[in-house]
Amino acid sequence: MEDRINIKELHKCCLVNGDCFSFLKKIPDNSIDLILTDPPYNIAKYSTGNIKFDWRSDINNDLAEWDLSELNPNDLVGEFKRILAPKGNIFIFCSYNIIGEYHKAFDSEFDTFQFMVWHKTNPVPNFRKSSFLNSCELIVSCWNKGHTWNFTTQSEMHNFIESSICMGSERVKDSEGKYLHPTQKPLAILKKIIKIASNENDIVLDCFNGVGSTGEAALSLNRRYIGIEIDKTYMNATYKRLSRFFDNKINTDKQSDYAAIWE
Repeated sequence: MEDRINIKELHKCCLVNGDCFSFLKKIPDNSIDLILTDPPYNIAKYSTGNIKFDWRSDINNDLAEWDLSELNPNDLVGEFKRILAPKGNIFIFCSYNIIGEYHKAFDSEFDTFQFMVWHKTNPVPNFRKSSFLNSCELIVSCWNKGHTWNFTTQSEMHNFIESSICMGSERVKDSEGKYLHPTQKPLAILKKIIKIASNENDIVLDCFNGVGSTGEAALSLNRRYIGIEIDKTYMNATYKRLSRFFDNKINTDKQSDYAAIWE
């Protein structure tokens, strides 16, 4: 058995620059209140490269290199089930092409398997007008009986949620002003899920941290956060983005509010 981290040392946040499949094994049993994560969608193989136009600049249809290695939901379900607290919830962003694989892997392991539809109100236009706009993404949701659930009103609890894609000042940019992460999720969507599926001081885990959007949403709602990200550039952006939540900024003391663990 891997050496387990001491969750009691987690005051606010733990950021891990490393492989999530290795670090998940270090998280204690039944210790995570909400798993909210955005793994690769396995859609790189469907890419058609740049879309060329005579009257405007090309549109890049490729994702980042991390989507070239296909993710198997079976590789996640065992550790997710082990680390989830009895009252915990799981929310996983995914696409139409892989939701069936999540159902096969997760449905029999939890009392409830559902999904949400995120409707993007400003998707990329379909310039060729030859098919539907790609305006919806899916969010797998799983839990057991007695799970945390902050139900509001009937009209607000549909499994259909709308927002624009992440835009403007919310988008994390590189030194040249270009968007750093191609699939950064909007805070509005993440905050709504966190409010429904967790309580203050609960621990939220995103094992595909990206540029730290789940972390910002969790910390701003007075939750604790564990973010795991293998890409060093994304993790550096996360450090910069989340440092405003901490008086002592960045250090490597595991007992501080801000624990930066490098593997």
